[in-house]
Amino acid sequence: MEPVRPTPTTPASTRERLLDAAAELFYREGIGVGTDALCRAANVSKRSMYQLFGSKDEVMAASLERSAPAYQAFLLPTDDVREPRARILHVFERLEALATSPDYCGCPYVSITAELKSRQHPASVVARRYKDALTAFFQYEAERGGVADPVLLGKQLTIIFDGFSSRAVMQGTGVDSVATVTVMTLLDAAGLVKSADRQDDGDAEPPQRANG
Repeated sequence: MEPVRPTPTTPASTRERLLDAAAELFYREGIGVGTDALCRAANVSKRSMYQLFGSKDEVMAASLERSAPAYQAFLLPTDDVREPRARILHVFERLEALATSPDYCGCPYVSITAELKSRQHPASVVARRYKDALTAFFQYEAERGGVADPVLLGKQLTIIFDGFSSRAVMQGTGVDSVATVTVMTLLDAAGLVKSADRQDDGDAEPPQRANG
């Protein structure tokens, strides 16, 4: 059965316009965007906004929650049959593609939390949850690849992702292939190589998992 879609006059449609406008404005212009500008962009009255949300902070968090799944879906590979190394590199290839856009303003989670400063802000909570999900993806793939310390590698890959995201914004030149080259070096050091490479190295001992 097809879902019932809201008409332009229903509160749900008003909410969607508001959240779409908020996601774009907060990402492009920062958290200093006022409620007047936000409501104008969404073609929503301030009264309607406050009927839906208790504050601009709530709008900010809800807009990030609404847009984050699509961002994650673009970055993360589908459930394909590629090896862990290829699936991790996929994320950084996507980052390189994103960073070439003139509209790229960095990782949305890092951007908003850097401005907010507060870890308790509702938008910071949302951002941290999705950023932790990216780290968990890296960790899971590292575990599948037999890395000795997948927790450490997951954190390292996230730091590289965030660092190159920020550098792309600061320099305005994208990240070229430097991100994937750096990640490949780290994966090599962690022992996360292709199956063919592991088979060729018949004398090599398999990596040992960390205790605990």
